[in-house]
Amino acid sequence: MAGCGSALCCCCPRCCGERESRTPEELTILGETHEEEDEILPRKDYESLDYDRCINDPYLEVLESMDNKKARKYEAVKWVMVFAIGVCTGLVGLFVDFFVRLFTQLKFRVVQSSVEECTEKGCLALSLLELLGFNLTFVFLASLLVLIQPVAAGSGIPEIKCYLNGVKVPGVVRLRTVVCKAMGVLFSVAGGLFVGKEGPMIHSGAVVGAGLPQFQSISLRKIQFNFPYFRSDRDKRDFVSAGAAAGVAAAFGAPIGGTLFSLEEGSSFWNQGLTWKVLFCSMAATFTLNFFRSGIQFGSWGSFQLPGLLNFGEFKCSESDKKCHLWTAVDLGFFILMGIVGGLLGATFNCLNKRLAKYRMRNVHPKPKLVRVLESLLVSLTTTVVVFVASMVLGECRQMSSTSRSGNDTLIVQGMSEDVNSSIKTFFCPNETYNDMATLFFNPQESAILQLFHQEGTFSPVTLSLFFLLYFLLSCWTYGISVPSGLFVPSLLCGAAFGRLVANLLKSYIGLDHIYSGTFALIGAAAFLGGVVRMTISLTVILIESTNEITYGLPIMITLMVAKWTGDFFNKGIYDIHVNLRGVPLLEWETEVEMDKLRASDIMEPNLTYVYPHTRIQSLVSILRTTVHHAFPVVTENRGNEREFMKGNQLISNNIKFKKSSILTRAGEQRKRSQSMKSYPSSELRNMCDEHITTEEPPEKEDLLQQMLERRYTPYPNLYPDQSPSEEWTMEERFRPLTFHGLILRSQLVTLLVRGVCYSESQSSASQPRLSHAEMSEDYPRYPDIHDLDLTLLNPRMIVDVTPYMNPSPFAVSPNTHVSQVFNLFRTMGLRHLPVVNAVGEIVGIITRHNLTHEFLQARLRQHYQTI
Repeated sequence: MAGCGSALCCCCPRCCGERESRTPEELTILGETHEEEDEILPRKDYESLDYDRCINDPYLEVLESMDNKKARKYEAVKWVMVFAIGVCTGLVGLFVDFFVRLFTQLKFRVVQSSVEECTEKGCLALSLLELLGFNLTFVFLASLLVLIQPVAAGSGIPEIKCYLNGVKVPGVVRLRTVVCKAMGVLFSVAGGLFVGKEGPMIHSGAVVGAGLPQFQSISLRKIQFNFPYFRSDRDKRDFVSAGAAAGVAAAFGAPIGGTLFSLEEGSSFWNQGLTWKVLFCSMAATFTLNFFRSGIQFGSWGSFQLPGLLNFGEFKCSESDKKCHLWTAVDLGFFILMGIVGGLLGATFNCLNKRLAKYRMRNVHPKPKLVRVLESLLVSLTTTVVVFVASMVLGECRQMSSTSRSGNDTLIVQGMSEDVNSSIKTFFCPNETYNDMATLFFNPQESAILQLFHQEGTFSPVTLSLFFLLYFLLSCWTYGISVPSGLFVPSLLCGAAFGRLVANLLKSYIGLDHIYSGTFALIGAAAFLGGVVRMTISLTVILIESTNEITYGLPIMITLMVAKWTGDFFNKGIYDIHVNLRGVPLLEWETEVEMDKLRASDIMEPNLTYVYPHTRIQSLVSILRTTVHHAFPVVTENRGNEREFMKGNQLISNNIKFKKSSILTRAGEQRKRSQSMKSYPSSELRNMCDEHITTEEPPEKEDLLQQMLERRYTPYPNLYPDQSPSEEWTMEERFRPLTFHGLILRSQLVTLLVRGVCYSESQSSASQPRLSHAEMSEDYPRYPDIHDLDLTLLNPRMIVDVTPYMNPSPFAVSPNTHVSQVFNLFRTMGLRHLPVVNAVGEIVGIITRHNLTHEFLQARLRQHYQTI
């Protein structure tokens, strides 16, 4: 940050000092960033998902009515839902693949026939116009769909990663999103953009997982089903994990890789039961897609020949080449070097794309939406011209190999979606030769990948170099425009060209005749993709499952690890970069070691907005309308003259009585246990209880905890609990001792107000209406807003008893807890709020996701060093 003397900062020392003392979140809300790095800080307007259960009275009633039969029924319904999510995700993939193939084949058939005719007539400009007409039309339609639902742009993996991490991203799992995503990605892929359909499949599967178990949608309000299950963030996030894994499985035919993807890339809370369900969902998606694709393309229903949208085919040396090996121990050294280069290329790709994304945020997104469409059309125009000109001008005529000409039947049997030789382009080349550049550019990306993996005919090193450079730059420019777009296939294709180039150079200049070009193309694809996305475990398994060759496990794993380590030295993965650009408060797996110098008291928010067990409606409305907090501690004040306050005031009396009844003493607990043990049939236990009762000391008039509270009492004005906290309060008034009793959510308070749950001061709190758990969760996930509440229907003097609906036993930490322990508890349990409670039960602060972000902790650590 610039100093006070800098021209970029104000001249006033007070203002500069004030800026330096602000937290990262305050700078973000004010629209400020670190000027040196131009860093975008986490925003506070993102909400967290609430994975923790609220154990209140309505939920306890559900538990009381629950038996083993109902529990088994609930579990069976969950398994059925998981299977349905997998099947629906597979059908979404089938829909996308079918129309992509249909539009792509139509486009290339028309343009290829035009090129062949115009080669003799000299009218290639007409062929270019035809190709531009197809591509611009498709890309325009894809951009229009993104205008309808902006969150459908991109791959969707950063958004789903945030959701699984516990962040609620607006609109990311809506029905409209998956419709725009699925239709948009087929148009963007058919439009010739350097994007893939595999990434959006992950987003689509996650949306299916979020929406299908709810049996309702805001886009289809008139369609209502009475389905009372899975009305919580906890269940929803589990289904989103299953849907995202099913999307990976459908895209690559890799159910195990999909399961590991959900585990590695997102979900902070995981257990064995969820693992089984996610794997089952992934299997259902894989075999659903495989069943229908095999039946539609080959007419052999039930043969299961096409496991995923992207299939790498069989890696096998030619039988005539006795020296060929898929890979040897000597090749591992080359693979490590390729991993290093792949990491460097991935870091370069991410750096360029980050700069492009920032440029779009400043100069494209603030302008009218039509500008985004025009940018997409400009990218499409440039890509089409480059592809056409490169195919016609820069390609070389290469000799077809006899091996590849005779391998058609074998390749089809192995499940390739298209025969390798059928996709060879012979533009401007004589018989028995093919145009290597046109073969790579004038084909669907999946066919080009198969060419680089399995085409025995050589590709010119110059062609591979130019293809890699053009594809690298154009795919970097394309990722981030306003169309649904994936990054897996462009990265694989770019890396495969790099690996094939390395193999050609090793064969031609070093004389290593034993190497198999397909292996080097695969390792190059893994190196570049690993350098871009920085995935390790899941990507290794995905590539192994896609190749169906377990012997590739070691070289792929080593290459991905080296590529990740090399890339991490320079910047983050592409998905993490886009998460940071959105200002999402994502929590990493663990904190840095030096963060343990901080305690919970160093990072908590001490300025609390709270409610009392019995609070007037006017106070609740005031608190809800003047704050944006999503949870409020339920507290009582530690007063020394409570008896005077109890006289003649029903509201104060109710609050004080609740405080006294909720304080647990050791003597009271022992009496309770003794009474329960006396009813036990064992005579020995009865004797033990009798002994305890005879030796028990008489109860004290005031328990020890209450005495401790009174000794810590400091004077403060006599404020009534029906008053909401005011900004005019003094420091003593704002931070006076408060006994913590539980947490209540904003959504719960609004629901209580909407449903008129309250009682009058002349009545007992027992007369207040009671809501069931189903009624409390009926409006999930879109609860009413306090600003939409009709205040004329409410009596502001009525009192709301929030104690039956609050969570009386949330996770809490001591002020002296180390940050690493706080972080692990918060992330592992999927918490939304974490109260900080001292040794005598007083709440002293609260910790949310924003208090645990890397940027916030860094700022607090700098303050810690300054105070030493």
